[in-house]
Amino acid sequence: MDGLARLFDVNTCFAPVDLATAGATGKRLALKGASATAIKVSLAAAGSGTEAVTLTLKEHTAASAGTSQNLAVIDHYWIKAEATLDNDETWTKVTQTAAATVTLAGATYAAQEVLVVIPVNAASLSDGFTHISLDAADPGTVARLASAEYLPHDLVVQRAPELLAARQ
Repeated sequence: MDGLARLFDVNTCFAPVDLATAGATGKRLALKGASATAIKVSLAAAGSGTEAVTLTLKEHTAASAGTSQNLAVIDHYWIKAEATLDNDETWTKVTQTAAATVTLAGATYAAQEVLVVIPVNAASLSDGFTHISLDAADPGTVARLASAEYLPHDLVVQRAPELLAARQ
C-alpha cells in the first residue's frame, strides 16, 4: 500500500537553485487537510568559503498576496551532514529558543552536503493565517545549490494519490 496520499503528501517549496544568485523564496503551502508538515531542505556542499545559510519560516493569510509575517515556532529541527551523504548518517536533533529562522553555520556546514528537516504543526499558525513558506537567504558569493520540499503528514482525508486535492 502506498504511503503517498494516505500518510503524507509531497509539495515543492523551492526547486533546485544556486542560493548565491539571490537566495530562494519558498512557494506557499496551505496547511488545511494536514495536521503538520515537515520541510525538507537539501544543500550541496559549497566549493569554497564559509558562508552560513539562513532559512526563514513565514506564515500567510492567503495563497498569494494577503498578510505575511515571520512564524517564530522553530524550537528544534533535524539535520544530517557529511562531506558526501551516502545514507549511513544518523539524524541529529538541534534545539533552539523558538524562532522563525534556522542558521546553518558556514564554518561547520559549508563544506558538507546537508539535509535539514523542520517540523511545523498546523496549530502553530496565528489566527487567520492558513499558509506557510520557507525562504533561504543569499549566503554570499560562493555557489550553494539547494532545494526544499514540503511533506504534509497526518492527512485529514486519506485517498489514492491521483484523488488527493491540490493544496492551495
